[in-house]
Amino acid sequence: MSLSRPFILRPVATSFLMIALLLSGILAWRLLPVAALPQVDYPIIQVTTPYPGASPDVTARAVTAPLERRFGQIPGLKQMSSSSGSGISVITLQFSLDVSLGVAEQEVQAAISASGSLLPNDLPTPPVYRKVNPADVPILTLAVTSDSVPLPQVYDLVDTRMTQRLAQLSGVGMVSLAGGQRPAVRVQANPMALAARGLQLSDLRDTIAKANSNQPKGSFDGPVRSVIMDANDQLQSAQEYRDLIVAWRNGAPVRLGDVATVEDGAEDRYLAAWVDRQPAVLVNIQRQPGANVIAVADQVKALLPQLTASLPAAVQVRILTDRTESIRASVRGVQWELAFAVGLVVLVTFLFLRNLPATLIPSLAVPLSLIGTFGFMHLAGFSTNNLTLMALTIGAGFVVDDAIVMLENIARYREQGHSPMSAALKGAGQIGFTLVSLTLSLIAVLIPLLFMEDVVGRLFREFAITLAVAILISLAVSLTLTPMMCARLLPAHTERPPGLLDRLQERYAGWLDATLRHQRLTLLAMLATVVLTGLLYLAVPKGFFPVQDGGVLQGVTQSAQSTSFEAMSRRQQALAQSLLGDPDVASLSSFIGIDGMNPTLNTGRLLVNLKPWSERSAPLADIMARLDARARQVQGISLFLQPVQELNIEDRVSRGQYQFTLTSPDSALLARWSAAVTQRLAAAPQLADISSDLQGDGRQAYLDVSRDAAARLGVTLDDVAQALYSAFGQRQVATLFTQSNQYRVVLEVDRRLAASPDALERIHLQSKDGQAIPLSALASVSERAVPLAVNHLSQFPAVNLSFNLPPGGSLGEAIAAIEAARQDIAMPPSVELRLQGAASAFQASLSNTLWLMLAAVVTMYLVLGMLYESAIHPITILSTLPSATVGALLALLLTGRPLDLIAVIGIILLIGLVKKNGIMMVDFALEAERSRGLAPQAAIREAALLRLRPILMTTLAALFGALPLMLATGSGAELRQPLGWVMVGGLLVSQVLTLFTTPAVYLFFHRLGQRRRAAAPAAADRPAP
Repeated sequence: MSLSRPFILRPVATSFLMIALLLSGILAWRLLPVAALPQVDYPIIQVTTPYPGASPDVTARAVTAPLERRFGQIPGLKQMSSSSGSGISVITLQFSLDVSLGVAEQEVQAAISASGSLLPNDLPTPPVYRKVNPADVPILTLAVTSDSVPLPQVYDLVDTRMTQRLAQLSGVGMVSLAGGQRPAVRVQANPMALAARGLQLSDLRDTIAKANSNQPKGSFDGPVRSVIMDANDQLQSAQEYRDLIVAWRNGAPVRLGDVATVEDGAEDRYLAAWVDRQPAVLVNIQRQPGANVIAVADQVKALLPQLTASLPAAVQVRILTDRTESIRASVRGVQWELAFAVGLVVLVTFLFLRNLPATLIPSLAVPLSLIGTFGFMHLAGFSTNNLTLMALTIGAGFVVDDAIVMLENIARYREQGHSPMSAALKGAGQIGFTLVSLTLSLIAVLIPLLFMEDVVGRLFREFAITLAVAILISLAVSLTLTPMMCARLLPAHTERPPGLLDRLQERYAGWLDATLRHQRLTLLAMLATVVLTGLLYLAVPKGFFPVQDGGVLQGVTQSAQSTSFEAMSRRQQALAQSLLGDPDVASLSSFIGIDGMNPTLNTGRLLVNLKPWSERSAPLADIMARLDARARQVQGISLFLQPVQELNIEDRVSRGQYQFTLTSPDSALLARWSAAVTQRLAAAPQLADISSDLQGDGRQAYLDVSRDAAARLGVTLDDVAQALYSAFGQRQVATLFTQSNQYRVVLEVDRRLAASPDALERIHLQSKDGQAIPLSALASVSERAVPLAVNHLSQFPAVNLSFNLPPGGSLGEAIAAIEAARQDIAMPPSVELRLQGAASAFQASLSNTLWLMLAAVVTMYLVLGMLYESAIHPITILSTLPSATVGALLALLLTGRPLDLIAVIGIILLIGLVKKNGIMMVDFALEAERSRGLAPQAAIREAALLRLRPILMTTLAALFGALPLMLATGSGAELRQPLGWVMVGGLLVSQVLTLFTTPAVYLFFHRLGQRRRAAAPAAADRPAP
């Protein structure tokens, strides 16, 4: 029974069914979220613990280690890395993809609570966790500036009026303020004035803490009235602190203002941020892993006018970096390419059919299939992103195939004199099975994509399912609407003068006869393509994912390891000034200082916003080279730039695009071998800009306290440590509570007296009989080298190395060079090398790529074998594949592109597409042999000639569908071009070769079958011995 018959006979029902499909698709399109790529983020949580004044070593021992011990026991934890810097501990927890972020959050919260008893008592705040990937560049950066309001006041306005409201929005992971000018009362003591009055820093600390109380006092409740009680126990300003009496000496009060400078300032003076050349407070808004970038950014922008209105007129807020602009531009680009592809496909159909009604029939399959797919995408929770739109663009060439094949077959019956209805019923009945086998075998190729592992599998699942659904809908349209319209709209056959296609068919007949006379030579040519495929696969460089131009560059700056904050500030501003001189730079933001995003004092961060793609004077690589040259002209600072990518698998910001880590239980051994690896790889041409985050040359003033002398004078080691912390650690000794926020009181010695280790001479302690003792009487000071940060991976000491690729280099070659270097220097087994992020995902995908292609071929063979009930005919059909792969790999080699994941997807699609030529020929030849008793050679010759037109039409439709991707320009074009090149190259080569090799392979297997059948009776007739 024909599947199409009821639909041909019921035109109104068929038409209404298609209208319903169209309307549901249009409705779903409006509801689909927009994204750059499918959501594939690992669940990541960052735990930050500030400990002002602590050295990296103290932070690692006192804060990071107890937390790591607890976090290490959380189930589903994939990787734990930490960085302990001066005054801050940052731990990043990456969970497996199958762990819910909500579950991970609860586990982290419980681990923090359980660690509380082991953490220092004087932590200013407990550990704070954020559901955010530290390597994820902010989706929005807001610049808040003012010409008249001081920065601490600007910070306070932003912190109290904007930050909390923004953090409450769905999908926001963290709102951080860079250039942290949080207001505070700073008490800067004069140690000499204290010593002269017989006081020490601990006296100031105790006085400030006790004078500032915020306790409940109760109330009076009489027979008639109730009275609430309060007192002036809460100090509110720097002036009130100045008047505070610390002690009485000779009957006169010693006020805090007599022995210290008390002023309003910033809580941490070692933080600063700039917008272009102006000091500013930067509001960095990062999303939660898995949240939609555009949805989150739209919420923020909708709320922004309301928040800005609550600020004073003298404070300006502007959006400095908006990552959604490049995403929207990229998605708009693919949408135009999709429309262009549909137009080209329709044009190709018209050029072949040369008849408007006949063109309209298959052309309707394209919008119906593509728009109908949106309905399924909405139900499946997919988004409109680069990959799903690429699937639909490629699909524009695929979905018209079935309709063309159906139309061609019905038109053939019309040419034989059948009525439109009879031709439609007979043609649809005859070709129905071929269409089902064409479609199922094409979808079978996509099945292996669904079994790709980890991030890569998540990434391409939406692509594969979207394309499969579009192809299935096109099959439904081709079996229902197309034959129904053919029965009513297909014009009667009229004789036309021979056109270009007819002349081509005549030429092809002559060439085909020549190849059939030299079948062995043709078979050898086919075998040669198989060998060439293997050789080209080995020759083509391997990559992971195309580097995209999103219009934003991320930079890490680094200065000498002993650089002070002031020197770093001057160099960072000089660098920004130099970069802003480039004509393609629109704006930039930068910040320095130690916080959750920046680990050491000698490093800084930059975010460079380039002009829109259409306004730039040069490609991205040239702009980056220019900026690099400008950065090298600035003395004393280095800049490491990289373009911000939409696919971000890393969990930390590094100096290069790709990362690997060395870990070892022995820190000294690790330092030695990491230096050896860095030195060896710096000479390797396969890598560029190799750098390490090991900074072991920071300067430390080490106090060797004589315990005997201290005991004799009645001074404990804790007294020494407390005095040093109060003097040089920006110690937070009290808190001011207000209704909107809390502010700290920070104690330290006068900044002018704390510029070098010589300041230790002025610090005095008290002996047990109240005498002032200079610290130098108890301790000797020596200067030595120490690490500026202590890094761990899975609780072991670690060094993170990063690298970029040289022009024309590939990730595959770089990773091979790293492995070769490891073996050349004979690195011991106790030092473990682990690839991170994109490099690790690439290595995993590399081992899968070949298996993925083989799985696609085997799946195709099994499906065709079941459809044809034969083990031989599928081989004939699959003989078309090597030529397509040769074309695809040649296209990559000639254009200097690596075989990356996008190109692999293209090759897998080619496998599904080019076998169609073989199916059309083999199907017709078998039918001719069975029904008309033709000889195999005559059958396959007739099949090749009669199917030439639909083969050329469907191939050119697919080729023109891929052409807009190949020629793509603008934002995100780097993602689409490899797919276009692979499809166009593969289709061109396979089209030329398979028209001649398939008949030869068909006849070869036919002869082989005849010999086996002839040998079998001969063996049966032979007498038994």
